Amino acid sequence: MSEQGKGSASASAAAPAPGSDTYKGWLFKWTNYLKGYQRRWFVLSNGLLSYYRTQAEMAHTCRGTINLATAHIDTEDACNIVLSSGGRTYHLKASTEVERQRWVTALELAKAKAIRMMNDQSDDSGDEEPTSQSDRSEIQGTLKILVSKLDDLSTCNDLIAKHGAALQRSLSELEGLKVPVEGGEKIKAVNERATLFRITSNAMINACRDFLDLAETHSRRWQRALQYEREQRTHLEETIEQLAKQHNSLERAWREAPTLVSSAPSAPNTNKGSERSLKEEASDEDEDTEYFDAMEDSPAFITVTATENSQHRRSQSNLSGASGGQPNDWNQDDQMSPSCNDVSGKELQPRRQRRTYIADKPNYSLNLWSIMKNCIGKELSKIPMPVNFNEPLSMLQRLTEDLEYHELLDKAARCDSSLEQMCLIAAFSVSSYSTTVHRTAKPFNPLLGETYELDRLEEFGYRSLCEQVSHHPPAAAHHVFSQRGWTLWQEITIASKFRGKYLSIMPLGAIHLQFHASGNHYVWRKVTSTVHNIIVGKLWIDQSGDIEIVNHRTKETCQLKFSPYSYFSRDVPRKVTGVVADSGGQAHYILSGTWDDKMESAKIIQSSRGGSGSEGKQKTVYQTLSPKLLWKKYPLPENAENMYYFSALALTLNEPEEGVGLTDSRLRPDQRLMEEGRWDEANSEKQRLEEKQRAVRRRREAEASDALDEECDYDSGREYEGYQPLWFHQRRNSVTGETTFVYKGGYWEAKERQDWTMCPDIF
Repeated sequence: MSEQGKGSASASAAAPAPGSDTYKGWLFKWTNYLKGYQRRWFVLSNGLLSYYRTQAEMAHTCRGTINLATAHIDTEDACNIVLSSGGRTYHLKASTEVERQRWVTALELAKAKAIRMMNDQSDDSGDEEPTSQSDRSEIQGTLKILVSKLDDLSTCNDLIAKHGAALQRSLSELEGLKVPVEGGEKIKAVNERATLFRITSNAMINACRDFLDLAETHSRRWQRALQYEREQRTHLEETIEQLAKQHNSLERAWREAPTLVSSAPSAPNTNKGSERSLKEEASDEDEDTEYFDAMEDSPAFITVTATENSQHRRSQSNLSGASGGQPNDWNQDDQMSPSCNDVSGKELQPRRQRRTYIADKPNYSLNLWSIMKNCIGKELSKIPMPVNFNEPLSMLQRLTEDLEYHELLDKAARCDSSLEQMCLIAAFSVSSYSTTVHRTAKPFNPLLGETYELDRLEEFGYRSLCEQVSHHPPAAAHHVFSQRGWTLWQEITIASKFRGKYLSIMPLGAIHLQFHASGNHYVWRKVTSTVHNIIVGKLWIDQSGDIEIVNHRTKETCQLKFSPYSYFSRDVPRKVTGVVADSGGQAHYILSGTWDDKMESAKIIQSSRGGSGSEGKQKTVYQTLSPKLLWKKYPLPENAENMYYFSALALTLNEPEEGVGLTDSRLRPDQRLMEEGRWDEANSEKQRLEEKQRAVRRRREAEASDALDEECDYDSGREYEGYQPLWFHQRRNSVTGETTFVYKGGYWEAKERQDWTMCPDIF
């Protein structure tokens, strides 16, 4: 073991005598082979040895406790102490031999006292009354009932003994009478049976008395066990409540010092070297830290840039690093056709001036423990979740936010090559995740029939419409038409699984994109989003999984891989890699980047089989041109950290607009109140809307039941269709064979007429 920490610091600070009930002082505790012994403040009290990093931590944070009643105390050398109990071992070191002897004496005395206390508690004669008045009354009532039953048994015993004696006297008198011989034998037999009955009755009474004595003897032990469990439950509730308070105070401290965010080790957004040092410094106790082997799922290929053949510089962990951060022109080296070479920056500025800020997020404290206590025993769907967990946007608006980088599709529509077009579509599919890196709050769940329109026809040439088409399971349909040569539609259902420390969110459903001129029809699906540190710590989001983009007209494919974050991995966080291949499986482009920053494309000029990787699999070596920039994330607006980390587009999504449908998310009152910072009113309004939706669902279920009854009574009974969306209907897709909701038309015509009479009253 290392001998670190053996300094001149005093091992005890004003500690009482070892024979007293409490003994405190400094000792050096072994942590690990990197840090060796570390100075800790130890407190010995009531047979328990606890330790803290500092004396100030005694008020709120205990780093560990060991019960001396079951502990083994050993001394290694002049200054060392070894405590072991229940598989846990503490290696301690005092500054001097005298101080070590004081601690050993105190520990031995405390251990002997703890053993005596444990034996006393197990003694049947122990007297421990419950502290609760209701518990005391309940136990006293039970004891009264037992005493009453014992009195009843005693009375029955006396009666049996009395009547038995009278019966024997009567039989004796009968024997003295002059009766025939046969009658005398009968009387004698009855007398013997009466004697046996008396003996059996006495045995039964004695057994009952012994049982009650035993129950009374053990009753106090049961009382102590019950009281112990109640105290443990109370202690657990207090601990969790204290943890929730500490979490709130840490969150407030973090909000008051936003400049420290970049150095926080909980989110994987720092460089690898500094992150590891921060994690070591911030670890509570190194001996309790779990370490796992790195699980790297490296790509099955290696890239070599053609301009660096002499050095053969290969990049396996960060493919985008081969560009050296110098994006070149698209028309250089015949990498992309001139028709789609301009892929940087926004194409046009909006003609209409839209808002660039919203009200700052209020610094409301959230008592998580109080919410958890109110959820106990309730149905999950009936739990009213406060808006504190939300952001002032609905799921329909978050779905529309995928169009943040719509210009990628505009450029793809102008491409003559379908492979180049595939590269831009892949970048578009990745760009939809760039807004999620800081967005840990959940959007509002849309009400059934709720819609959201985004009309950017004059500014960017597209119109978007979303509608919540189903509530159980929740499903939203989305349709976008662009005058610049493309149409996008999708139906998304969100499935989620809570796995203790993190929450997995799995979007189900395919995204369709069709270009008007070429007829190229692309289909892909979203990856899994994971929200980490659900219970304790700072929330952060990761994306992981594979995306396969298929051009169903040409059968060309793009395989994208979102690598999950790993602390031990050499890769950059949030890495995305991909390969674009033709219908024959031959690779033409390598894609690389991160889903929160940028994506690049490198054209393959030669490929060959390389050496085996770490798993023994042979990897393909691609010789490529220098990577070119496909997509770059826009910087967040100023003061974004106080505006829910909204992007420039997200800030405009809930901006009030005239002429929208009566079911539009902009008109949702609880969401509007939250955006304005009136969270208490928003919570009340949210509960009202949810209860209104439940009432409508109950009425709809009653109508369905009535229709079913009529159908049973009459052969020609009416058929109940159930809920039907207003702007979407179900159709079978000829490409994938799936039945999904697609836009049936009529919304924009109704908006032009300003005729919304068909809209239901959902708000």
